[in-house]
Amino acid sequence: MTALDKAEALRRRKGGVPIAALTAYDYPTARLLDEAGVDVLLVGDSLGMVVLGFPDTTQVTLDHMLHHLAAVARAMPRAFIVCDFPIHTYDTPDHALATARRLMAAGAEAVKLEGGTAQAQKVSALTGAGIPVVGHLGMLPQSVLDEGGYHKTGKTPAQAADLLAGAEALVAAGVCAIVLESVAPATARDITARIAVPTIGIGSGENTCDGEVAVVTDLLGSFPWFVPPFARPQANLADAIRQAAAKYVARVTNRSDSPGPSPR
Repeated sequence: MTALDKAEALRRRKGGVPIAALTAYDYPTARLLDEAGVDVLLVGDSLGMVVLGFPDTTQVTLDHMLHHLAAVARAMPRAFIVCDFPIHTYDTPDHALATARRLMAAGAEAVKLEGGTAQAQKVSALTGAGIPVVGHLGMLPQSVLDEGGYHKTGKTPAQAADLLAGAEALVAAGVCAIVLESVAPATARDITARIAVPTIGIGSGENTCDGEVAVVTDLLGSFPWFVPPFARPQANLADAIRQAAAKYVARVTNRSDSPGPSPR
């Protein structure tokens, strides 16, 4: 399937079987998640925190994204590969188009940008060039420094109306889906009911959207130093890794499994 075919298939999931999306940042993880049947692999700029050790996503560069995207794409997954625009790589429509072409050449099948009404012109430029786009509304991680932290949105009628207007503008510009991050559940449910493309929620309540996306390290329990309150870990790889490494250290330092000197 082409990228446009996959985008249309995602769009047709509206109101149907919920969409299961996870982030992926490397080749083996992409293969494993694809084998498990994940629908969308998001090469998210969250890699800045959970892979590169930055405090937020604002230090992630295009080179970082291209490096990790290419690794995911080498897995040749059945899943739809969506890649985040890193901050300040889509400041104008022309800038967005140039960046998107580099991401698509590296293996992306769609690009994702943060923001609503103000981004509609950029989305139109991208979709007009045949590049599938996923929107992102609600809490915008790339704006965390400007907004003074991570805050749930859509809690007031004014906020809800602004989010809906943004969603409608993105849909009119041609997005194939919209991520709703940390949106008040009632608002997420209302937006989902009102727009024609699937919504994919994260931290926006249970069963309020047409699907869910999670950061893979939250799911696997492999980044224990910060776990969002809405995360639902299904494993505890951090402890398993510590234990395996400790056993390795003990074996090497104690030579407990050494076969001894070779016979002459």
